[in-house]
Amino acid sequence: MSNDSITIYDVASRAGVSISTVSNVLNKPKRVNADTRGRVLAIIDELGFVPRDAAISRARRGVGRIGVIAPFTAHESFRRRLIGVLKEASEQGSEVVVWDEASAAATTSPLLSSLPVRRRLDGLLIMGLPVDSAVVDRLIGTNLPAVLVDTSHPRLSSVTVNDITGGYLAARHLLGLGHRHITVVGEQQVSDQYVSQGQRRFAGIERALAEAGLPPSHMERVVAPGTDVSAGRAVVAALWAAGRRPTAFFGHSDELAAGILAELRSLGAETPTGVGVVGYDDGPLAEALRMTSVRQPLEESGRLATRMLYTRIAGPQPVGDTVLDPEVIVRGT
Repeated sequence: MSNDSITIYDVASRAGVSISTVSNVLNKPKRVNADTRGRVLAIIDELGFVPRDAAISRARRGVGRIGVIAPFTAHESFRRRLIGVLKEASEQGSEVVVWDEASAAATTSPLLSSLPVRRRLDGLLIMGLPVDSAVVDRLIGTNLPAVLVDTSHPRLSSVTVNDITGGYLAARHLLGLGHRHITVVGEQQVSDQYVSQGQRRFAGIERALAEAGLPPSHMERVVAPGTDVSAGRAVVAALWAAGRRPTAFFGHSDELAAGILAELRSLGAETPTGVGVVGYDDGPLAEALRMTSVRQPLEESGRLATRMLYTRIAGPQPVGDTVLDPEVIVRGT
């Protein structure tokens, strides 16, 4: 419960920080170190502090605005999900505020931790970012409806694509081409506190290996220096320079897989008879390169999640999870 008599001065005094630090925690959280940010947010939760502009927004029936937070610049797939969100929101006549955050393998974002307190939204879509219990408590405590996309938490509704099945289908395709070792190229898992999309795909690959009578050691994980085409090229170049010649690659995204494929071709490696490559998302890049990829229903997931959010804005709803299935689109790799 909020207490409108509590001021920013009370929060600053209790937390032992300046007023400007409290303001930065709410509006520019990356400027505040994690320990101080966490302490200030805990005091805000304890006191039920509501910023003045947020109190004004709360007094209205609704602000006509939903928010979307995701690692847009790190992964093309979230841009395509956003297309689905925007289409649905335009039909509802709502504004959409978009925030770009760090990659999905990172810890909970500073901005996500403070958004519920600011109360400038009718609802929030959280895409591909880990959500901890403190954030969930804050969302529920401030009555900000939220729906998760490509991530999950038992207390919030979500729309996800079955990444275990995605990894399984990719591995089945490569095993079907005769490969017995699979090199998986993706980003660094920053925190072990969260299960990432990559970890779920690893589980699917291990399942396919087990069905083929192969041990988990037949999957090798390689951390790419980024998430784009150049990062995929760099991985292959480094492997070849070290005298290693994997025969099957699974890229965490089409961009990584496209870089892998481009570097393989520049090195004279044949696909698919010599080296197999599978991407993930099945976007225009995969189609242009005739590259096999795991197709996710990305726009559909964005639209479904937005509809789910509007339902929750209209009134309380039980937690519900929608899981969509991917498929492998086989082309020339």
